[in-house]
Amino acid sequence: MRTSGFRRALDALGRGVSTHQGMTIPLTAVFAVVAADLLAGRNHFLAPMMVMVPALAVATTTWRRTLLVGLIGAVAQAALIPYDGSWSHHDRRILGGITISYLIVVLFSAYGAWWREERTAQFRAVVSVAEAAQRALLRPPGPRVGGVRLAVRYASAADAAQIGGDLYAVLDTPHGVRALVGDVRGKGLEAVQTSAVVMGAFREAAYDEGGLAKVAERVDASVRRHVTDGEFTTALFLEFPASREAVPGGGSADGEVFADAALDSDVVLLHYGHVPPLRVSADGTVRSLDPPDPWVPLGLTSFVPGAPTPWRVPLGADEVLVLCTDGVIEARAAKGGGFYPLAERAGPLLVNAAGDLEAAVERLYADLLAHTGGTLGDDSVLLLLARPGV
Repeated sequence: MRTSGFRRALDALGRGVSTHQGMTIPLTAVFAVVAADLLAGRNHFLAPMMVMVPALAVATTTWRRTLLVGLIGAVAQAALIPYDGSWSHHDRRILGGITISYLIVVLFSAYGAWWREERTAQFRAVVSVAEAAQRALLRPPGPRVGGVRLAVRYASAADAAQIGGDLYAVLDTPHGVRALVGDVRGKGLEAVQTSAVVMGAFREAAYDEGGLAKVAERVDASVRRHVTDGEFTTALFLEFPASREAVPGGGSADGEVFADAALDSDVVLLHYGHVPPLRVSADGTVRSLDPPDPWVPLGLTSFVPGAPTPWRVPLGADEVLVLCTDGVIEARAAKGGGFYPLAERAGPLLVNAAGDLEAAVERLYADLLAHTGGTLGDDSVLLLLARPGV
């Protein structure tokens, strides 16, 4: 998961304020004004141009250093007065007005720098809280979960908040490794709240329930119980089932998690209105794993009778599963506005990708950003999964 551009900007701003680098621009302006006045010769009073100095300091340094820079500019102006010739009574009155105006600009500039520092500190606090919420909500997994290898890229459209309506989880349970990728309708705080409901229900049900369909039913019941009517979440549930030899009692749940449990060669999938996953072979062949029984999203199941049926697909040791949200496949091109062709691009970019998923997801994510011109207009999750054979 990457640090947001907003956070990087704040860090850069903080580094600039905490060092003397922020003094460089206003001090350079002081020397430039002095040099210009001296080069212009006597009777050419250019010192009033010094008013730009505190204005530049507002954006580059602290309010205390803004006052210091203002004082340096005032001293430089005072030193130029004798050089620029004699002053009549009328000229002294004008000079007094210039001095008062300069002092007012310095004071307002110091206030502006103080205000900027306060707002920067507040934004830092907001970003820190958002990052803590993101870690608590998503809990990014490591590169290996219960024998299944993975790599992920998550991006939020709300860059300052860093969290949004897209979600994912990969858990090692007594029943095998279970994963969820989902997309909550909408954005903002309500989407985050719905994400919390879905993730909390999945983490509980994934350990308790013996079948993937039961897990999905528990999650769906929580969404219908705790989420506003009409709101929904598309979801794809996935399971690498533990072999009967790996779990005592032939697969019964006893609460024990086997970090290195043997897994079946098949993968179980369950569809709730989400983007179908892709299976990419070592030679780059891509197959879309479309559900034989497509279903409505979580939260809307009360409007249709029955329940979706899980289906199994084989997954070789050299194959990669590509799971994503619609923020990926609906990403618009910077030129032309076309959608990102994930199924076409994944093949060439994921040839022999099972050996190094982190490098593979980095290539795919970089290609996605190149397609959009560097920014994503929607929350997005890009998750690669592979068996432990390679």
